Amino acid sequence: MESFRNRAARIVMLVTSLIMICPMFAFAEEAGAEEPALYATAWAIVPPVAAILLALITKEVYSSLFIGVVIGGVLYAGSFEGTLTHVISDGIVGSLSDAYNVGILVFLVILGVIVALLNKSGGSKAFGVWASKRIKTKTGAQLATIVLGILIFVDDYFNCLTVGSVMSPLAEANGVNRTKLAYLIDATAAPVCIIAPISSWAAAVTGFVEGENGFTLFIQAIPFNFYALLTIAMMFLIVGMKFDYAKMREYADKIQEQKADDTEALTTDKASHRKDGKVIDLVLPIIILIISCVVGMIYTGGFFSGTGFVEAFSGCDASVGLSLGSIFALIIIVIVYMARGVLGFKESMDCIPEGFKAMVAPILILTLAWTLKSMTDSLGLAEFVSVATESAAGSFMNLLPAIIFAIGCFLAFASGTSWGTFGILIPIVVEVFQGNDPQLMIISISACMAGAVCGDHCSPISDTTIMSSAGARCNHVAHVTTQLPYAMTVAAISFVTYIIAGFTRSAWISLPAGLLILVVVLVVIKKTQKPLKTESIQA
Repeated sequence: MESFRNRAARIVMLVTSLIMICPMFAFAEEAGAEEPALYATAWAIVPPVAAILLALITKEVYSSLFIGVVIGGVLYAGSFEGTLTHVISDGIVGSLSDAYNVGILVFLVILGVIVALLNKSGGSKAFGVWASKRIKTKTGAQLATIVLGILIFVDDYFNCLTVGSVMSPLAEANGVNRTKLAYLIDATAAPVCIIAPISSWAAAVTGFVEGENGFTLFIQAIPFNFYALLTIAMMFLIVGMKFDYAKMREYADKIQEQKADDTEALTTDKASHRKDGKVIDLVLPIIILIISCVVGMIYTGGFFSGTGFVEAFSGCDASVGLSLGSIFALIIIVIVYMARGVLGFKESMDCIPEGFKAMVAPILILTLAWTLKSMTDSLGLAEFVSVATESAAGSFMNLLPAIIFAIGCFLAFASGTSWGTFGILIPIVVEVFQGNDPQLMIISISACMAGAVCGDHCSPISDTTIMSSAGARCNHVAHVTTQLPYAMTVAAISFVTYIIAGFTRSAWISLPAGLLILVVVLVVIKKTQKPLKTESIQA
C-alpha cells in the first residue's frame, strides 16, 4: 500500500509539473504586461487547489505548498525568470517582510518559548497530575478543552496555542488522541472569535462595512452565524454522545498517533524538567499572558489615549498587540520564576532556542501558506469571485445567503484566509442590500462570516488550522483529514439552515431547525456506522 501511495504521489507530481510548464509557452508573450493574461479567471483557483489536493494525496505539506506557489508563479509570469522573481521577491520575501505577518511570527515564537518555560518549570506536569485527580475521563478532558477554548475568545491565534499548551497534558493523561485535541482547539478558535463582540475578528468585520454601523451589524448577525453556533453544538454533542466517525474514528484508538510527525514536542529535554513543579507555575504565567495580550491589543486600539474599551478592541492591531503582550509576558514570567526560585536566569534563557526550534515547522508552513495567498492575489482570485457573486445576486434573493455561504467557504478554503474573504464579500453584500432589504443584508453578512470561518476551518493552508496542529503537537495533515468530515457535516447543515433563513428571515425559526437537523444527522451516523476491525476483535 505504501509503495502504491509513493507511485501515486510521483505521478501526481509529474502531472503537476507538466501543468506548470505548459503556461510558460502559452502565455510567455504576456509576461511584461501589468496584469497577467489569466488575471481574474478560473485559473486563479488552480494554485491553492493543487496545493490542497497534493497535501491530501501525498500526506506531505511542505512540498505540496511549494508546488502550489510555483504553479501560481508560472501562471502569473509565464517565463522562468519572471516566475523565479515573482515567487521569491513578491512571494516569499514579500510575505516575510509584511509587518502583520512578522508580528504573528514573533507571537508564535514567544508562545513557543513560554510553553517551553512552563514545561521546564514543571508547571505543565503538575497541572496534568492535579487535573488527572479531578478529571479522570476522556469526556471530562474534552469538555474542559471546549470550555477553555470558549473562554479564550479574544483572538484565534492566542486561543490555538494557549489551549494546546494548557490542555495537552490533561488530554494525554486521559487518552484523548492528538487529532481530536487539535479538532477541539480549532473548532473553538475562529468559530468562537467570530461570535465574540470583543475580539480581533469583530474588529476585522466592522472594518469592512462602509456606510453602516459595522459593530451594530456584527451584533445583529451573531444569531444568524449558523456555522459557528452549530460547530460549538457539534463539539458538545460528539463528546456527550461519546462517538467519532470517519477518519477521526480510525485515529481514536491509535496511541502511537499521539506523537507528532511534523511538529516537535515542546518537552524534548524531560530530564531537565523540575519534578516538584506546582500548578501555580502554569496558571500564573497563563494569567499573565492573557492580561498582557489583552492590554497590548487595547493599547494598539488607542485605549490609553482616551478611546473606549470596546472601540479600542474593535480598532486594535492584533498582530502588534499580541507581539507586545507576549514579549512583556515573557519578561514578567522569567522574573516571577527567578523570584520564586523556580528557574534560574540561564535555565530560562535555555528555553528560548528550545521554544523557537519547536515552532520551526509551523513557521515554515505559515510562510508557504502566506506566499501561496500572495500568488492567488496576484492572479486576481478576489476579483474573479467578486464578479461571480455580483452576477448571482439579482435572481436568487431568498437563496442568496446560502449562495454567499457556499462562495465564502470555497474562497476561504482556497485562499486559507477568512479575513480576506470578509474583505471581498461583505462590501458586495452591503452594496446589494443597502437601503433595500436590511434584514436580508444582516443574514447575508452573517453568511459571509460563517462561510469564511468554515473555509478557514477546513483549509490545510489556513493560519488557525496550522497553529491548531502546532498547539496540539499533532501531524498537520492528520489534523486536516480527521477534522474535514466534521466540518463538512456542519457546513452542509448550515447551508440548509441559510436556505430556511432566506425565506423565514428569523433566527428563532432557522437556528432551532439547524440544531434539530444536526442532532438527527449525528444520531443516524452513530446508529448506522459499522464497527471497526479492532472493535470487532475486542467484541
